[in-house]
Amino acid sequence: MQGRPHRRALLAGLATGLSLPALAQHHGHAGHAAPSPRPDPLAGRFGGPFSLTDHRGTQVSDRDFRGRFMLIYFGFTRCTDTCPIDLPNIAQALDGLGSLAERVVPLFVTVDPAHDTPAVLAAYIGAFHPRLIGLTGSEAQIAAVAKAYKVHRRKLTLPHHAPGEHSVDHGSLTYLMDREGRFLTLLPHKTSADRMVAVLRNYLG
Repeated sequence: MQGRPHRRALLAGLATGLSLPALAQHHGHAGHAAPSPRPDPLAGRFGGPFSLTDHRGTQVSDRDFRGRFMLIYFGFTRCTDTCPIDLPNIAQALDGLGSLAERVVPLFVTVDPAHDTPAVLAAYIGAFHPRLIGLTGSEAQIAAVAKAYKVHRRKLTLPHHAPGEHSVDHGSLTYLMDREGRFLTLLPHKTSADRMVAVLRNYLG
């Protein structure tokens, strides 16, 4: 598909240089204001309105989180590779932010709505951080939000699965959105908690 090589190049650049604005802030001369983060080259390509159900069974939309930064991760409760790495890092970053964490809403959006009901999500996210919010919905709702954030998701049936079981191959980026729900930047898979804190502080102020 046209545009994919260019997008992959931009993502690769972000993966290697994502925290440069944060580093520039730390290395600024005393008495000088820290530079503002540069606009992300992918701004405008990710995000959009959504209407989903949280892990308490409450209907929520992106507008419910206005005034706070959204930190959004897509995964599923039976994930065995990416989610068990990234979710603990997100949890540690929230703790590392201290009082600044109150400005952030951490969202875990399932890519497996057929299995991940609100009750299943509640049990899962509770093991990571008390402020994490799980979101699910109908297949159409999840397909719409995944499309808006350009999240790859593909159901897989593997040899070891019992009848009716499946896994989901999915994207593993973390999205930071501003107080109005607009895209700010991406955090690649396996971003450490310390690096995540540095990047978030640069935007949170």
